[in-house]
Amino acid sequence: MFEHGKIQNLGDYFLRLEKRSGRSVFFYRINGIDDEITEFLLNYYESTRENGTAIQGKIPNPDGKNLMFFSEMMGTDFKLEKFFIGQSINRWLPRLSTVQCTALADALYGALVSLRNLGKNDNVLKNSYVKFMCWLYYRFESVVSRIGNDNAPKILYIGDMGIYDLYILNVLSNSGCDVVLVQNDGGAEYSKLDPRSMLSDPFVKNGLTGFPDGFGISFLQNLLSEREERKKLYGNPPSVRNCTNAWLSGEIFEDIKKAPVTRGGDPNLFYNAFCRVYGAEDKVTYQNELYTFYLDIKNSKRGYVLINNEIPLPAPPEISFVNKGTYHGVNQMISDLSKRIVFQQNKELEKLMVKAFVDVMLEEAEKEPSNINRLVGRAVHLLCWLFRYMNTLFSGWSMPFVSVFIFFGGCKTEFEVLFLKMLSKLPCDVLILVPNLNTKCILEDKSLFERNYVQSLSITEFPTDHSGLRIATAAYHAERELDEVMYTGTGIYRNHQYSKANSVTLKTMYEEISILWDQELKFRPNFSTYGDTVNVPVIFAKVSGVKDGNVQKYWQSVKDLLTEDTFLVGSVPYVSANTPNSMKYNAASFFRNGKLQREAILRNQYYRYGFLREETQQLILDKIQLLIDSKLIAGTFVNGTEYNIAATALNLQTELVRLIQKYDFTKTNPKFIYINTTENPVTQEDAIIAAFLNLMGFDVVFFVPTGYQTVENYFTKSVLDEHQIGEYMYDLQMPKMKIPPPKPGKGTKNSFFKNIFKKGK
Repeated sequence: MFEHGKIQNLGDYFLRLEKRSGRSVFFYRINGIDDEITEFLLNYYESTRENGTAIQGKIPNPDGKNLMFFSEMMGTDFKLEKFFIGQSINRWLPRLSTVQCTALADALYGALVSLRNLGKNDNVLKNSYVKFMCWLYYRFESVVSRIGNDNAPKILYIGDMGIYDLYILNVLSNSGCDVVLVQNDGGAEYSKLDPRSMLSDPFVKNGLTGFPDGFGISFLQNLLSEREERKKLYGNPPSVRNCTNAWLSGEIFEDIKKAPVTRGGDPNLFYNAFCRVYGAEDKVTYQNELYTFYLDIKNSKRGYVLINNEIPLPAPPEISFVNKGTYHGVNQMISDLSKRIVFQQNKELEKLMVKAFVDVMLEEAEKEPSNINRLVGRAVHLLCWLFRYMNTLFSGWSMPFVSVFIFFGGCKTEFEVLFLKMLSKLPCDVLILVPNLNTKCILEDKSLFERNYVQSLSITEFPTDHSGLRIATAAYHAERELDEVMYTGTGIYRNHQYSKANSVTLKTMYEEISILWDQELKFRPNFSTYGDTVNVPVIFAKVSGVKDGNVQKYWQSVKDLLTEDTFLVGSVPYVSANTPNSMKYNAASFFRNGKLQREAILRNQYYRYGFLREETQQLILDKIQLLIDSKLIAGTFVNGTEYNIAATALNLQTELVRLIQKYDFTKTNPKFIYINTTENPVTQEDAIIAAFLNLMGFDVVFFVPTGYQTVENYFTKSVLDEHQIGEYMYDLQMPKMKIPPPKPGKGTKNSFFKNIFKKGK
């Protein structure tokens, strides 16, 4: 009989007997699955079709005809003797050689003795003998006819089994067959039949999962069919393949600069890198290191592409060039689109491109195979980008050279992830640089080599021009780090730390206006920050009447509110429909489907805010859109009021615009005071300006001693916080009021380091 050997790995099953220790056979049971085991079972099942058999579930008992034929041929005698069993097998299976008969007889005799030792009586042993003989003839005759060959016959058994199934497998194994037993239930039933694992060995591996529902022979057949279909997708395979990252030393910049011919010696491999670097090893030298790295790559005469922050989306001509069709299945789609890949300069490289594309798309298809439209969109992106960059990267390519693709800023879309994965399978070094640790690169791949540094650097572009290269000093970086400590979650804010603001209107008592008026916003109730946005608590109020009828005290209370950042309106109306405004002539072109066309506004010849900081201009446009969307101004989207809103907000006086530019959202906010002592009506333009400045974060207060209606006539909802403070008075004359000049030294601030150095003088 053959001895049961021990495997080092599942691949040992495919060794010929002469390569195995002691010419042993293997009998292992597998109780869980992973990718490696799936691949093994597919290959093993294929081998059973050529040299063995596969069994799904329990082996059917011999039927009446089988038993009658056996009785006619062999009689009814039975002796538990090796000689008797040997003679019986020789007569029953005449095609077997003497060696095969002897091996099978020894194995069958041993199995029957084991059953006797389990307490089976003579009648049971005879029935077992007949069953085993019938199975050998009707189920396994083609298998046992191959025992003794150097290529051991293969038996695959999937499913739960009874004791006789186990013993016939043991007979076959001992006579010279390899056996793999797949236990869908994890081995619970088997442990009852062979609790000490005397007949087979367990295959032990960490991380295995349970078998999928319906796992069996048909399951493997379907996988094999899919594998055959996928082989057709690749066409003729390339003769070379990638060796990715295995050759790296870990010093990524130096590794990528290394000449490809010095990376390894196998002529069938190209040695490429697929790496990501988070952060900077040394913030002071990082930008210069990038610049010198860029010069080295440029001077190496290797093809290279440098992308900052995002790969530009495919343009319509690029998409139409791909010329996609209508598809009813994943394989059909991949097969058709892969035919678009043509690289006349080098057909070997074309094969590599096809393989990389198919690999990536098949992997992506596993996530959501039924969503063909989604997969087509991803495939089109990959091909558009491949066609865009292939000549730059691979013109004149020959083994073993590799090009370089540098992506600065990290992947933000799945399209970019798939494209970099595809490039990593080609003769191309793929380097992803993410110096800002607050930036997330969404690419995840088991082949990716990653280097992480603790220092973070906020730069937006890869430095390629020394004339524009700005390298910060150690002191500068130290101050930025100190800024991060001092100005993150501490309630202390640096100048213009935030670029966006959301106004939150406070509902207050009249007396609170003077208390809150000159108070920094960060000390007001409901102040908060989130990301780059500040929630600023503001006042939006109307003060009606004169407290106690005391006119002098009334005007003094108004004067007390005048600050250097106050804009005062004392003549009604402030802006009328007849006030010159060039933006009105173009306002209709500023909208499409109710949304501002920002580029049209910024390009308009009458646009007046181009001198402001970019973030301030965008904030102004944000608030105009918000005011329009809120429909606060009566007539919005009814009679064209939205055009007047845009034109009015884009035509503010220079003094107001300067206050907006100066406004720091964490400090004292600018003020807008509107005084109306007459019966003159305010205009829609005045209402628009007041509502817009409220959204911008101004404190806005109307003083109306007459108590008459003002801007609220133009509002569709109550947003003004009105205070009735005293009797109504008419025909009051507003005294001269003057905005105070800036306080000496206000607005200047030395940095922490400057203060230290100043003290040291």
